[in-house]
Amino acid sequence: MAYLMIVDDDEDFTSALTTTLRAAGYEVEVECDPAAAMEKMEARTPDLAILDVMFPEDASAGFALARSLRQRNDALRNIPILMLTAVNAKFPLGFGVHDIDEGWLPVSDFLEKPVDLRLLPQRIEALLSK
Repeated sequence: MAYLMIVDDDEDFTSALTTTLRAAGYEVEVECDPAAAMEKMEARTPDLAILDVMFPEDASAGFALARSLRQRNDALRNIPILMLTAVNAKFPLGFGVHDIDEGWLPVSDFLEKPVDLRLLPQRIEALLSK
């Protein structure tokens, strides 16, 4: 069973996401604070991380967390990262898969909220299979 770390401060969304992913057979942990999430991931490396971008204390904390993960030890550096966010609804800058870049946005995939939770396990499985 793959272990997924969700880093998002939206409790309603993470509750629905957790229920969906556990039903699909994943072990799921949720952390609402990016710094605490980094500590937990250093203690136990997830098979995949799902990151939001915007947090109350920093509207771009998810971007910074993705970059930090890629600069860590080999275990964290190589995990798939799914950026799952509503950043474009708040700041219509058009962030998307075309912005994925090793230095600036070092994620494996990018999805906008709202997301079809029925299709998300397939997207995650594809990332885990790479």
